[in-house]
Amino acid sequence: MKANLIIIQGNNLNYNYKNNYPGRPTLVFLHDSLGCVELWRDFPEKLGKLTQCNVLVYDRLGYGKSDAMPDVPRPITYMEPQADALHDLLAALNISSPILFGHSDGGTIALLTAAKYPETITAVIAEAAHIFVEEITLNGIRDAAEAYKNTNLKQRLEKYHGTNTDILFRAWTQTWTRPDFRDWNITGFLPTITCPLLAIQGTDDEFGSLEQVNGIVNNVSGKVEKQLLPATGHTPHKETPEETLRLSAAFIKSIQ
Repeated sequence: MKANLIIIQGNNLNYNYKNNYPGRPTLVFLHDSLGCVELWRDFPEKLGKLTQCNVLVYDRLGYGKSDAMPDVPRPITYMEPQADALHDLLAALNISSPILFGHSDGGTIALLTAAKYPETITAVIAEAAHIFVEEITLNGIRDAAEAYKNTNLKQRLEKYHGTNTDILFRAWTQTWTRPDFRDWNITGFLPTITCPLLAIQGTDDEFGSLEQVNGIVNNVSGKVEKQLLPATGHTPHKETPEETLRLSAAFIKSIQ
């Protein structure tokens, strides 16, 4: 797939914007810590069609076909500037009334965006988002680091991220496993989220306990709905796509 680039905060970001439904909301998809536009597969298109919504999918800086991220240690607050970048991207594309669908890191960034820009965001679907650090998360990241060294994981990621792969993988694993990152916690942002929110998590999520989704539900200020998917891990939109589509579409239709 050829890159479609836009300059945001001085960097080229790759995006795919399908504006097929004039006057309807736009679903904005935020990928996880190893994700990109292509790895969403056809899920965004399917949800857009089910809800008659426009669809924006983009690669954050350092991912997919976007420019590389700086090869320097990340601060523990590295996801907060991503909320600002998303706000600028929405403004550049003249997108109003966005509904954010974020997975994992993308879910966290969706929460931060709704907290920092409550007047802009119509609703949030947070799938397997993190709001604080748990040992289960760190163990999952350590396992991924071992797989990167000892399996073909690196080669599989290079198919989507190319020369960005080593830097983004190192940024993810080294940041989360640093001693100072243990204190990372965004719970304090959540009370300023006033838009409707759907929190989705698999009961067998290998990167986070149900305390993550419960913490979100218990701290936001707007209308909130929690959906737990049985026998599902960290990626419901891939593991149980039909149910995730059904729940997401029902939520979006309920707020229209």
